Amino acid sequence: MDTPLLELRHATVVRDGRTILEVDHLVLNEGEHVAILGPNGSGKSTLVGMLTRDVRPIFRPEGPCVLLRGRALWDLAEARRLLGVVSDALQEDYDRRVTVRDAVLSGYFGSIGLYREHELTPAMRTHAEELMLMLGISAYGQRMMDTLSTGEARRTLIARALVHEPAALVLDEPCDGLDPHATWSFLKTLRGLATPERSLVLVTHHVNDIVPEIGRVIMLKDGRIVADGPKEEVMTSEQLSALFDFPATLEERDGAYRLW
Repeated sequence: MDTPLLELRHATVVRDGRTILEVDHLVLNEGEHVAILGPNGSGKSTLVGMLTRDVRPIFRPEGPCVLLRGRALWDLAEARRLLGVVSDALQEDYDRRVTVRDAVLSGYFGSIGLYREHELTPAMRTHAEELMLMLGISAYGQRMMDTLSTGEARRTLIARALVHEPAALVLDEPCDGLDPHATWSFLKTLRGLATPERSLVLVTHHVNDIVPEIGRVIMLKDGRIVADGPKEEVMTSEQLSALFDFPATLEERDGAYRLW
C-alpha cells in the first residue's frame, strides 16, 4: 500500500480548555483532490494549521498525530515546501510594499519578500515568470502587493506556493472577498490547477467553490468530521441541511453545485 501524503491519527486541538478540533483518523493520498467543507467556526482553518505545523495537537504517548508521507519529524521549512498553502493570514502578511515578482520568488525561501542573502538562479526566475503568466499576473510584476485587488493577490500567492512544486496545494477559503466575476475567473483557474501530479485541498464554506475535478468531500462541524467520502455520496440536500443547520436544497449541474 502506498504511503499517504498526509495522515492524522487521534489528533486533538484544545484552546482555553475547550476542544476545538478532534480527528480520529484522516488520510489524504497523493494526487487526490479534496474539499473540506463546513460552516464558519467548524475547525477548518485549525485543521489546515495542523497540516502546516502552525497548530499543535495535544501530545499522545501512543505516537505522532500528524504524519507527512509517513514521517512525523519534518523540518518546518521542508514541510511547508511539501504543502503550498494560501490563506487569509498569509495574504495579510503580504499587505505591504513588496512587488508581485518578489512575492512570488520569495516562495523559494518561505520568506515574506526577498532579502540580500537570498540567491536566485536564472532557472528559478524563469519558472516564476512562467507561473505568473499561467495565473494571469505577469503584467503586474512590478506592482506592489498592497495595490492589488483581492483576486490578484490570491493569484500571486498561488504562484508563490507553486514555485517549489509542492505535492499539495492547500487553499483556505480562496473565494472569500471576491466579486462574482472574480469568483468565476478564479474557479476557472482552480480547475486548471487540479492535476494528477499534485493534490488540491480546498477549504471552504461555499458549495459552489467545489469544482468538478474535486472527487472527495470531507464535512466538518463543531470540530468533528461528520461526513467523508466521494462527493456523489456525501453532497446531498440532507447532509448539507444538517451541516449548515437550515433546510437546504442542493442543485448540481455539470459537476458544479449551488445551494438554495
